[in-house]
Amino acid sequence: MVPARRSTQNWLPDFFNDFFDNAWMDRAKTTAPAINVFETEKAYELELAAPGMTKEDFKIQLDEEGNLVIKMEKKVKENEKDKKGQYLRREFSYTRFQQTMLLPDDADREAISARVENGILCVDLPKIRKVEVPENKKVIEIQ
Repeated sequence: MVPARRSTQNWLPDFFNDFFDNAWMDRAKTTAPAINVFETEKAYELELAAPGMTKEDFKIQLDEEGNLVIKMEKKVKENEKDKKGQYLRREFSYTRFQQTMLLPDDADREAISARVENGILCVDLPKIRKVEVPENKKVIEIQ
C-alpha cells in the first residue's frame, strides 16, 4: 500500500509540493551531529557540530565507568508567535542527542573542559603528563 500524502499548499504546483511537503515521509526525531577527534602530543580535542546550540543546550559528564557522556537537547518552539507564515519544510533542528565515548587511558579525567564556539562544541581532554622518574641504578657488590 502506498502511503497517503496530504497536501496543504494547494497554490503550489505538484513539483513544489513534492519538494517541500514531506508529511508523507517518516522522519527521525533525532539527528546525530558530526564529531571530529584530534590528537596532539598533550591532549585530545573533540569537536561536535552544533549549529544554533548554546552552552545551555548541553550537559557533559563522566559516567560511573569513567566514560564521557555528551547530551544535547534543543526545545523547538512549535508555536512561534513572532513569525508571520508557516514552514513549508523544517528539518534543520536537533531535538535530542546523547553520545557516550570511551576515553583513552591517558586522558586526564580531572582536567576535561568544554566550550561552545561558532556552532561547535569543543571538548578538551588533556593527556596525563608522564613524569619521568630518574632511574636509580644501584650497583650491588658481589661477595
